[in-house]
Amino acid sequence: MLRERGGTWIGWPGITGEIPNEPLAEATRDAGYNVVPVALSETERDEFYYGYSNEVIWPLFHDLQNFCNFEPAYWQAYKQVNKRYADAIIRNARPDDFIWVHDYHLMYVAQALRERTAPQQLSALTFFLHIPFPPYDIFAKLPQQRRLLRALLQFDLLGLQTRRDVRNFLQCVRRVMPDAEVLSRGETHVIQFEKRKIRVGHFPIGIDFDSFENGAKSEAVAQTSRQLRASFPDCQLILGSDRLDYSKGIPERLRAFRDALERYSELHGRVVLIQIVVPSRVEIPRYHEFKGRIDRLVGDINGRFSTSTWIPVQYHFRGLEREELLAHYRACDIAFITPLKDGMNLVAKEYCACRTDEDGALILSQFAGAAEQLKPDALLVNPYDVELMADTIVKAFRMSLAERTARMKRMRRNVRKENVFSWVDSFLKAGANLGGRSSRTVKKRRSRAAFNNPIA
Repeated sequence: MLRERGGTWIGWPGITGEIPNEPLAEATRDAGYNVVPVALSETERDEFYYGYSNEVIWPLFHDLQNFCNFEPAYWQAYKQVNKRYADAIIRNARPDDFIWVHDYHLMYVAQALRERTAPQQLSALTFFLHIPFPPYDIFAKLPQQRRLLRALLQFDLLGLQTRRDVRNFLQCVRRVMPDAEVLSRGETHVIQFEKRKIRVGHFPIGIDFDSFENGAKSEAVAQTSRQLRASFPDCQLILGSDRLDYSKGIPERLRAFRDALERYSELHGRVVLIQIVVPSRVEIPRYHEFKGRIDRLVGDINGRFSTSTWIPVQYHFRGLEREELLAHYRACDIAFITPLKDGMNLVAKEYCACRTDEDGALILSQFAGAAEQLKPDALLVNPYDVELMADTIVKAFRMSLAERTARMKRMRRNVRKENVFSWVDSFLKAGANLGGRSSRTVKKRRSRAAFNNPIA
């Protein structure tokens, strides 16, 4: 978006301490937009990024409150770093710039801006949350619930992924913020708070469909896909592809696959689960232990069911290059995507875009944001119901080519239409209506302070 429209990206480059100018300038020379780095100390990284962002907000917003560490010092670090981002915006933004803040690391930025800047000096402040927003009974466990909601209500436009996220957010506002008044009419939601109006809406993020489809059609990808299929003759290939994270439901998925093999002998020698786990935060003890749990499940399944000619789980603990990933999307007959909770899950959409033969089945968690767009053609499952997931594997395995094709055609049509560019346009259009701006004005204006969450 910034490359096409121009602007400034403000973000943490992922290293602690002083940021060297020369390597950053070299890495961003041809980006097509300005890059402004925000520096973090090791303590700030540990308490703001690993701490409040990923030991409080991430598990809580994914309904996994037992994984939370409500250390009070984390909140202070979170505010401190958000204030540093606010200072960077003030230094780099002009009054008519479109300011678009992204994700759960930076929910306090608008509060910090309003504490530092006169109202007439501020552009409209907009925010998009990429992860789910939890229902009130989960959100209420957050010690800073009122302070965080008040900070979010300092934005002028709040974007969430799904209608369910919007309902949850409005429910929390009604319960936690008695001074706020929620006015809803259809898909339009306005919150009146502190003599201001805050608009709230759902903006489901998409992918660059054409890029994935064209990549999947390339000869290099086609050849790699054929080689992959040739490695497993007479088998249907099932794909799981996830970052290492407890919210992705990987152990539950492996248990479901094991249950399917136990109860349906017709699968023996005829299906292979290719499970890709991309390393992430392995230095954190909880994640290291989680990887060990996955390793043991894979070992148990392969130890119990393997034969001299068939190994049921192909397990890869590494990231794939783009060409190899697209080849897996193109080669695998079934995508098995079962997060316990997910803001959207773009893997489901990428899989559909790469099914250029319009064949393939998608098993998808009902708690993934993508389920709202891809039902009823995706096979929706409760990721906590191991037996249901096992039965759904068999349903996908037995599904006729005609039914698979009909379902995939409809899903591809949906993913193509609601792509990343329509997501950007819909959000900018909503932002254009703030303060009487015209949509044409926003399209012409440089996004001088569109900025990101810290780089993982």
